[in-house]
Amino acid sequence: MNLITPDSGLLFWMVLIFGIVFFILAKWGFPAITGMVDKRNAHIDESLRLAEEARVRMSKLAQEQEELIAKTRQEQARILKDAAQARSEILAQAKEDAKAQTADMVEKAREQIENERETALRDIRRQVALLSVDVAEKVLREKLSNDQAQQALIDRFVNESRSNS
Repeated sequence: MNLITPDSGLLFWMVLIFGIVFFILAKWGFPAITGMVDKRNAHIDESLRLAEEARVRMSKLAQEQEELIAKTRQEQARILKDAAQARSEILAQAKEDAKAQTADMVEKAREQIENERETALRDIRRQVALLSVDVAEKVLREKLSNDQAQQALIDRFVNESRSNS
């Protein structure tokens, strides 16, 4: 037996065994192996598809997050603008109220000063009138200290009243 060139009997049996093994593998082995490879391939394809969907969703979520952040920043800017405007309005209103209160207080002070001036003038006039009456009374007492002067004054008043009537 030569190792490099086999016998025809050995060659026959080797071909027959190879054919049987090939038949068994072709009948049951290869379909199972190809089925498992196909399942694995389908599983890998499904995983790739799901990964792509997840990537797309993540991209959309990232975009939505950016849009939400932009909207939030716009809202924040609007709120800050509104707050600044409200602060300005409140300050302006406070200034106007302060001016109005100041004007009111000045007006009340002027009225009070005017009232006090009127009161002082009335008091002065009353005092001047009282002093005038006192002086006139003293002058008349001195001038009318005798009966003759009193009679002359009475006559003069009577004459004046006749001429006025």
